[in-house]
Amino acid sequence: MSVETYATVPVVAATPLDYYVIVDGSGATAEAVVVEEFVRAPDWCTVGLDSAVWTPATGWRSSSSFSRGMRADARLRARVRPVPRSVADAAHRQLGGGPLPGEPGLRDRFGDRQAFPAAAPLLLASPVAPEGCHERRVYRTLFAGDLPADRAAELAARWPAGHHAPAGVLAAGRRRVGGDDHTWALRRIGGGVAWAIDLTVALATAADHSVGPVLHELTTAVRLAGLIPATTERFA
Repeated sequence: MSVETYATVPVVAATPLDYYVIVDGSGATAEAVVVEEFVRAPDWCTVGLDSAVWTPATGWRSSSSFSRGMRADARLRARVRPVPRSVADAAHRQLGGGPLPGEPGLRDRFGDRQAFPAAAPLLLASPVAPEGCHERRVYRTLFAGDLPADRAAELAARWPAGHHAPAGVLAAGRRRVGGDDHTWALRRIGGGVAWAIDLTVALATAADHSVGPVLHELTTAVRLAGLIPATTERFA
């Protein structure tokens, strides 16, 4: 498993939004554009989800119920395509909406935030920090949906897990950001019915600025491979 090293990570007030295109039953025609943003607690676990949906008939509307359906309703989920902003913009133009608004403008469309229950970290493992580190944390980001075989192969090539990876681990990686060490694994959980990224962070100091950008980058990579992120929990 290769190790990436970065000297610093910028502290960001807001990461880029997540974009989806909803297609018709044939999968060939776009019908709607969805924009989402997870709301994170100071320790970077998920405490809420903001969302807005655009269709030619209704324009923009905030809809937490639609976002819940994207994750819970298999028939709707089959029509959801996680995409980069450029593809969402193209669909928005094609459907007659013109250029997609900038991200500050899209955030103005958010209204009925879906709140997630607040809970203390689940101590499933010892939180003792490695020698020379201030703190050790473990995060799990859960995903809904099925990972297409070709996209799974792309992730495995991007983050090779090695021959001795535990059962169920498709991909793994490690990154040092300043003095902080991040190690992650993309694995199947729940008897193979769901996917998750487990991220273990060893913080060199009390500052945890590196956690949010790394979580967002990993989540985005898996989202664009075809899965829909559901939440990030902290285990330790």
